Formats: sequence, C-alpha cells, structure tokens
Amino acid sequence: MSTNVRLMDCSPEDVFAVLADGWLFPTWVVGSSRMREVEKAWPAEGSHLHHSFGSWPAVLDDETTMHEWDPPRHMLIVAKGWPIGEASVQIDVKPRGNGCVVRIIEKAVAGPGKYIPPALLDIGLYVRNIETLRRLAYIAEGKADGK
Repeated sequence: MSTNVRLMDCSPEDVFAVLADGWLFPTWVVGSSRMREVEKAWPAEGSHLHHSFGSWPAVLDDETTMHEWDPPRHMLIVAKGWPIGEASVQIDVKPRGNGCVVRIIEKAVAGPGKYIPPALLDIGLYVRNIETLRRLAYIAEGKADGK
C-alpha cells in the first residue's frame, strides 16, 4: 500500500471539483491517456469512467468504478488496468490553513499486480503518485485562482 501526501493551495471543494469532472481524469492520473466515456451518473457511487491507459500504439481500454463519494472529504475508486490488474485508490482531503492536505492511498487488489511484493510495488506507486498529486494540485489550484 503506497501513501502520498501533498499540501495544496486551494480548498477541499476545489479538489473535489476536479475529481467530480470525469473528463479531467487523464489530465491528473499518471498513465491514463484518454477518456472514452463518462457515465452521466459520475461521480455517484457505482458509476464508471471508461478510459484508456498507456502510450500509442500500446493503449489498453478499461474502466474505473466509484466505490465511495463523500465530497469534499473522501473518495474511493477501483481502477482497472488489465492485464496489469486492479487498484484501489483512496483520496482523502482535509482543510489546512488557507489550503488543504490531500492524501492518496493506492494498493493492488486484483490481478498480477497483487502478487508483486508490496515493498517493490509501493516504490513504483509512490513515485507515480507524486506526479499524480502534482497534476491534481495544478488543476485544483488553477480553478481556485479562477484561471
């Protein structure tokens, strides 16, 4: 299980405005390359994002399912990325001063990724999620500034 934390110069509501917009998913999620469809119910629990990951020509189509949605505090999704497997991704946001603290916890829950030794898998997830949180901050902070 990999955990990353980042202080952002925006409100929790700004972060959740980005998370609620399924079309922005490939902008902040490292590895996601394009959106194919955002279900109208998104971000309601049980709704799906249909996306692709990878770089052309090795692009695979898959989906992400919303499991828990409690804005502006908590989100839990399960992202599929077969043949690699599935990952549980939890995002928690707490106010801090004039901004907020965002924590992302990711772990493999199905498929081959689940059998990689956790210490080894967590290194890759940790490095990836540094950039994921950086991208999420750029968008959420930009929205807060009205850019």
